[in-house]
Amino acid sequence: MTQTTPVPVQVLLLANRTAATQTLLDAVSRRAEHGDARFHLLLPAIPRGLHRLVDPEVAGRAEAHERLKAALPHLSAAAGTEVTGEVGDADPMAALHDTLYGRAFDEIIVSTLPRRVSRWMRLDLPSKARGLGLPVTLVEAEGVLSPADPSAVGAALV
Repeated sequence: MTQTTPVPVQVLLLANRTAATQTLLDAVSRRAEHGDARFHLLLPAIPRGLHRLVDPEVAGRAEAHERLKAALPHLSAAAGTEVTGEVGDADPMAALHDTLYGRAFDEIIVSTLPRRVSRWMRLDLPSKARGLGLPVTLVEAEGVLSPADPSAVGAALV
């Protein structure tokens, strides 16, 4: 009788400004402890100002790549294995569709800002993601915005 090696569960992490928050790191750590899992971070592009209208396909990718580069080591440490990642479309649902079309995932963890300020929650992104047929876990970050953080002023809330 041959033994089969269990295939790791493929978990898609969808986050933006919350990509390196303690809440998401804790969720990744808990999921990794639950069983063998591989994680992939999808971070939508972050166009600002008129770029949201003029060139949303191109704008905001550099900033998103920087955020991705900063988050991956923290997520990898929490997962206990290397976490991969990519920058997707500025529209989080389009980014999700594109990523799911290109790779097979078993579940999704959506990380948002707190409900009171989250654009993704106003768009009902977690429910829409569930409509894609995969189990979805919602993680709401706390304390992401700081009044002393000048980069938060005028930023699109995700």
